Amino acid sequence: MEKIKIGRIVNAVALRGEVKVYNYSGYKERYEELDRIIVEDKEYEIEKVRYQQHMVILKLEGVNDRNAAEAMKNKDVFITEDDLLELPEDTFYIRDLIGLKVLDEETGDIIGKIKDVLQPSSQDIYVVKRPEGSDVLIPAVSEFVKEVSVTEGFVKVHLIEGMME
Repeated sequence: MEKIKIGRIVNAVALRGEVKVYNYSGYKERYEELDRIIVEDKEYEIEKVRYQQHMVILKLEGVNDRNAAEAMKNKDVFITEDDLLELPEDTFYIRDLIGLKVLDEETGDIIGKIKDVLQPSSQDIYVVKRPEGSDVLIPAVSEFVKEVSVTEGFVKVHLIEGMME
């Protein structure tokens, strides 16, 4: 079963074995919905979740003192695919978009492949690597992105003048 990285333990908290987690998922409340997490290759039941500013503080079963919590510092936190949230329609996990072919909606020509998804603001931006090596940035909005098929491996886009330069 594939593991999905959702955070990283960055420190121990207090003396009772709590760990501070830097959350990668964009939805820190996610930890409240989980029964367990995986740290490296070991599964831990989540006993308690609380927050400190933007950080998630977890009390994990079997981690009962500061030394045990310190030993977990700089280790990645994972969930399994079974724990992934069901996404709303027309919403995709970035990991599913990476590598998809990007096609011109009108001509069917291959523009390139998605190599990254930037999230600088309220709208994502697809970074598309063109066959000749340069990148094109395409805002992930309905004006430009016309169809996404993860199962068939493509994204159809409508380009406007100046986008490909």
